[in-house]
Amino acid sequence: MKNALYRPRIIDPVIEEYLSAFGGIWIKGPKWCGKTWTSAHHANSAVYLDDSSNNFQSRRLAETSPDLVLSGDAPHLIDEWQDVPAIWDAVRHEIDRRGKKGQFILTSSATVSEEEKERPRHSGAGRIARLRMRPMSLYESGHSSGQVSLREIMNGNIEPMMVSEIRLEQLASFIIDGGWPEGGSRLVADEYVKALLETDIFNIDGVKRDPHRMTLLLRSLARNESTTCPARRIWQDINENDYKSISLDTVADYLSVLDRLFVTENIPPFSPDARSPVRVKQAEKRHFPDPSIPASLLRMTPQKLIDDLRTFGFLFESLCLRDLLTYASASVAQVHHYQDYSNREVDAVVEMEDGRWGAFEIKLGANQIDKATENLLKLKARFEEEEGANPPSVLCVICGLSVAAYRRNDGVFVVPITALKD
Repeated sequence: MKNALYRPRIIDPVIEEYLSAFGGIWIKGPKWCGKTWTSAHHANSAVYLDDSSNNFQSRRLAETSPDLVLSGDAPHLIDEWQDVPAIWDAVRHEIDRRGKKGQFILTSSATVSEEEKERPRHSGAGRIARLRMRPMSLYESGHSSGQVSLREIMNGNIEPMMVSEIRLEQLASFIIDGGWPEGGSRLVADEYVKALLETDIFNIDGVKRDPHRMTLLLRSLARNESTTCPARRIWQDINENDYKSISLDTVADYLSVLDRLFVTENIPPFSPDARSPVRVKQAEKRHFPDPSIPASLLRMTPQKLIDDLRTFGFLFESLCLRDLLTYASASVAQVHHYQDYSNREVDAVVEMEDGRWGAFEIKLGANQIDKATENLLKLKARFEEEEGANPPSVLCVICGLSVAAYRRNDGVFVVPITALKD
């Protein structure tokens, strides 16, 4: 099902690799990030359960008997499979029956609750691999030159080079417009939020939730984007802006719904080797999958961002985290953040499969590079002082307004986000 208009995505070779190793793959991620378009590019047949034509005939067939939607040339795409949860076990059984790799591609914009009566009965381990997809990185959307590879940074290799100058107004537009394949306008993120509040939070499990309170919660998350904001602070935020109090349990339920809809993708804390004497805090960093979502919730425009550099900095970090998550996934690497009990923090940690890890600071302006470098060097010294600790093998500052990629005399890399790729 190749399409000449298809824009290549970084996940493409990962999909091909997993199809060669597993009977099926499950591609999950937020709505409108390109899952269906990309999956169809790798499939030879497809069925779309959320297709409203013919009165959702495909979904009705699947509800009658899941086996009815399994036929088609492999890889066979079943889009939005979570609408009929019984499909999961049907696919697993069919993979076992055929005994071949690369048979199915499943996509979903939501997960199935463990409490639902028709939940899958088997994890699919060994048969169905899981891949997460996100909105487009700057490299995928054509806004990064891709002159510097994250993989090469992690190997300690970077050639010094000049890169195209970027203006603050351009960075602001990248944040506001986001990485939506159908994008190019802040209206996409606005409609995404509207659909979430009006439809998605009900459709996921049929529970009616207060859209006003959900809006307050989303705005609190937006204000605390790229921070380790505890749930209690979000609870306080809502109660300060609502005439009726809300319980912590309700906040937890709302956060769970957003997680199941892939509206949030929190960054886990970095955990050194269990034998390491360095102990770190275990709070997750709050993160939306695309910076345009918190920007929309905060009613930001490019000019408002420029007039509010503090908010600009948080949302720029969100953009960089989105891109790091995408680039790292191509190398089967993990992205974390670091915060220890001595209040040392690092914006991002990229951990490779072999245990090597790099510490990354994210800064909007080139005038912040020296301070970020000082923080990275102090962190590395801390690990080197502790016997048995595994210090970072790479230190790097990702910058918004730098016009060069290079390695400083102290060994710290400086890389503009508009020059980075996987």
